[in-house]
Amino acid sequence: MIQFGEWLPDQPDHSNPGVTIANNVIPASYGYRPVNSFVTYSNPATGTIKGIFAAKDNSGNIKLFAGDNSKLYNFVASTSNLVDISKAGGYSVNANAQWRFSQFGNYVIASGSVATPIQKWQLGTDTAFSDLSGDAPNADFSAVVRDFVWTANVDEGSGRIPYRCVWSGFNDITSWTPGIDQSDFQDLPDSGAITGLVGGEYATILCERAIFRATFTGPPLIWQFDKVESQRGCSLPGSVCNYGSTVFYLSDNGFHAFDGQKSIPIGNEKIDKFFFNDFNAAYRNRVTASVDPLNQIAVWSYPSNSSVTGEPDKLLIYNYTLNRWSIAEVTVDFIAPFFSAGYTVDGLDNLSATLDGLSSVLDSQLFRGGEFFFGGALGNRLGTFTGDVLRGTIETGEAALSMGKHGIVTRVYPYYEGIEVFIEIGTRNNQLLPVTYTSQVAVNGEGFSPFRAEGRYHRARVTMEPNWEKAQGIDIEARQIGRR
Repeated sequence: MIQFGEWLPDQPDHSNPGVTIANNVIPASYGYRPVNSFVTYSNPATGTIKGIFAAKDNSGNIKLFAGDNSKLYNFVASTSNLVDISKAGGYSVNANAQWRFSQFGNYVIASGSVATPIQKWQLGTDTAFSDLSGDAPNADFSAVVRDFVWTANVDEGSGRIPYRCVWSGFNDITSWTPGIDQSDFQDLPDSGAITGLVGGEYATILCERAIFRATFTGPPLIWQFDKVESQRGCSLPGSVCNYGSTVFYLSDNGFHAFDGQKSIPIGNEKIDKFFFNDFNAAYRNRVTASVDPLNQIAVWSYPSNSSVTGEPDKLLIYNYTLNRWSIAEVTVDFIAPFFSAGYTVDGLDNLSATLDGLSSVLDSQLFRGGEFFFGGALGNRLGTFTGDVLRGTIETGEAALSMGKHGIVTRVYPYYEGIEVFIEIGTRNNQLLPVTYTSQVAVNGEGFSPFRAEGRYHRARVTMEPNWEKAQGIDIEARQIGRR
């Protein structure tokens, strides 16, 4: 069997050791799995959603928050409404910015760019967001690091300082006076603007030309700052996502994974060139990134050159346990993991008038409260990847069946789990010529697709129709027919 290997679009088609197309699929240990379509389930917000966050209080109750350029919302499952819970007067988030959320104890912290004050919400108590008191700076980025709230790329009232980090007092989100309660700031002036901030046991600070790690040491220094990556930085703020202490990001020379000590290239000679050629950089602010830990993938939503309006229309998918990539053609403005708020039977009426009309199956985790799932937003509505399975396409590399001679492919046996598969054979006699494909041929009752595809070089394209489950590989029956 020719197993479907990893997607390597940066390698030549001829003798490609993997596959040249892996569309609408997720890398698996033995082939590929399907991608579900994106379906919206909330009523509309005022504007395009630019941030999503799920928080749990001490009793395990879930609040699902979202934000657009002017408002912050709470999703209410019983009505499917996004209820405005903004502070009085709303917000004016920068057009190219995103809302970034974090949870500090029973508080949700939201930063929406230097154009608006950092917001707070106390779970179980508040009915509207309010400004974080204590002279906290406006900031593009915020995160929780140990017992502190951190901000980066800030405006403290006298203008933006893109290379500054500011943190709160110890275990006190209202204390922001430098030198008091261990609150202070640090400038990183030699590495460009800060483009990402990831919290946890230590702070990972991504700059345009470097990456810093800040480790808590206690008084008098409070934090020790180490430039652990000086050869590269993060070129695109929307490209940053993390799984635990591993931070994924895009630099000027491709995708990397930072483990707290060093950056490892994960797209070099695989997909980096493909991405930079396909990416519509005129809309670079529309890129979002997130991790789906259930599927063990990091995902980047981006606008391709086919998107004339700049709407993100592709998902670049990286399986970080297998170190393999794939891609999906899905239009979505924002991606994020979160918990479902849960639905009653009566609440399902807000999604569809009939059970048959539901875009997700009834036993989907979307309808069970507290269940984790991967989703996001399309325009001004929340959505999830819980719809129908998308049509998947995988294409093998090109090979000569016999060196210097023509061959004819007569049968292709696919190995898959699903309902229906169609196969095409691509041929050419010279690598300077375009590839000519046969018509799609369905698999017959004996488990193969019959062909008479003649040429010097051959490749196979396999299309799995919706409701497929696994795609493993193919076997080819062929014979050589001499030189011509």
